[in-house]
Amino acid sequence: QVRLVESGGGLVQTGGSLRLSCAVSIRTDSRYTMAWFRQAPGKEREFVASILWVNADTRYADSVKGRFTISRDNAKNTLSLQMSSLQPEDTAVYYCAASRGDLIYYNGLYRNTGAYGSWGVGTQVTVSS
Repeated sequence: QVRLVESGGGLVQTGGSLRLSCAVSIRTDSRYTMAWFRQAPGKEREFVASILWVNADTRYADSVKGRFTISRDNAKNTLSLQMSSLQPEDTAVYYCAASRGDLIYYNGLYRNTGAYGSWGVGTQVTVSS
């Protein structure tokens, strides 16, 4: 079981930036698909971005493309999400997720919450208008 601990959430004004981090307990030479999801009040959890740990290849939801950047730091075992041009609709609890292997990354299932076996407890991001 992978242990994931998010940090970095908070309150920011519209147009502002925020950086989320997720401490990851995996071997740096492991093959994992990592992702960020978010869940707004009354809505289903939705895909934000994913990255292959082994080569840092990335994919994004259309709603965040060009504004958010997912990255990983092998030396620090940290997954990050740099968010800019934040909008009120980005307000949500953001979750870090991990799936062993890279199959879901290539077969399209990386957008599905059910494809991930390990989750963090989430961090709140609130964007004020």
